[in-house]
Amino acid sequence: MMKTIKINTKDVLGTVSEAQIEALDAAAADGLEKLHNASGEGNDFLGWLDLPSRTSAELLDDINATAQALRNDCEAVVAIGIGGSYLGAKAVIEALSNSFAAYRGGNGPAVLFAGQNIGEDYLYELQDYLKDKKFGIIVISKSGTTTEPAIAFRLLKAQLEAQMGKAEAARRIVAITDAKRGALRQLATEEGYKTYVIDDNVGGRFSVLSPVGLLPIAVAGFDIKALMQGAIEMENATKEHSADNITEVYAKTRNALYNAGKKIEILVNYNPKLHYFGEWWKQLYGESEGKDLKGIFPAAVDNSTDLHSMGQWIQDGERTIFETVLSVEEQAHSVIIPSDDANLDGLNYIAGKHVDEVNKMAELGTRIAHIDGGVPNLQITIPALKEEYLGQLIYFFEKACGISGYILGVNPFNQPGVEDYKRNMFALLEKPGYEEATAAIKSRI
Repeated sequence: MMKTIKINTKDVLGTVSEAQIEALDAAAADGLEKLHNASGEGNDFLGWLDLPSRTSAELLDDINATAQALRNDCEAVVAIGIGGSYLGAKAVIEALSNSFAAYRGGNGPAVLFAGQNIGEDYLYELQDYLKDKKFGIIVISKSGTTTEPAIAFRLLKAQLEAQMGKAEAARRIVAITDAKRGALRQLATEEGYKTYVIDDNVGGRFSVLSPVGLLPIAVAGFDIKALMQGAIEMENATKEHSADNITEVYAKTRNALYNAGKKIEILVNYNPKLHYFGEWWKQLYGESEGKDLKGIFPAAVDNSTDLHSMGQWIQDGERTIFETVLSVEEQAHSVIIPSDDANLDGLNYIAGKHVDEVNKMAELGTRIAHIDGGVPNLQITIPALKEEYLGQLIYFFEKACGISGYILGVNPFNQPGVEDYKRNMFALLEKPGYEEATAAIKSRI
């Protein structure tokens, strides 16, 4: 029998009833139908919905070949992108990597990230790290003009050309961009870069299962075919409206909790490899639902680390929160706690146990304490941190996000608020064409 991720909602029933959750069943069914019939708001951004099943084996083979060429030629590969153009890849790579080799190469090139910030020290230190290395670039941008990645690409392209020569640099640059238009498409055509297409109907935060995420993941040495197979399994399992459709279950439950006054959802993990999965999830839900003065605020914690910081607030703070706990069933390695004759630390009572057994009891004990303290808990169980299950988890959250947004009554696929800071930044930097906005904003400061 195929292993799959599972959801457990029984520990929310002290806050909302089964009847309150099931009252949203028709809305969830309607949301699912809007996705599959492309009849809801944002229906021009539904390319992710069947992306796993319609991605050809030939494309995956081509991505793997490009990744292998970069792995053969480079000591480091820098993926340049912001938001969904980097978070998904970083989340998967960190979840699958050795904790002390992630982004540092292991048996392949270091996979590094740029363009996700405008940190001068960050970019200086990255360029300093790369100055004596053979490196490559994956630049990800539909337009090629988004400020953060465009700055990083301008700097690193010049550095690569200076270190390797223009022709060799062109061979080591891969552009993932629009099919026909935009500055990056034009440059890629002129310079002869290898390219992959970001489909117009796939938004950034839903793009991890496209070349945007697949190429960096493949460069890191992981099995993108298994990742996509897991996503296909979840795509097939969640097509029909039913009580067992876990995307609907999650969407209904979190909206029932929101209606009951739980305005903050905390994604909790007990495996440090999942830290950036929480960051990817925060963007997916925050950018999809936080609009029209609505939306659950997405937060994330890494336990048991954050039990010694955020734990107090979660246990005894304002009761406006609920938790969604990611539980990983199987670990990749075995570590047994040894016995100690002196037993000065008092830990002999757990000698002989696996470290993960202690971690699982910390997780269970915390969940019980939080439930008793008035914090409803959902639990999502992942069989193991392997490509197939991460593919399932990614697609599960993406589809549930679309359904949940429609239940909430917003367009889950636009992000109008993101443009506000850009307009102000351009005005402050005196970008040509923003003269009136520059005068207006400078009058305020």
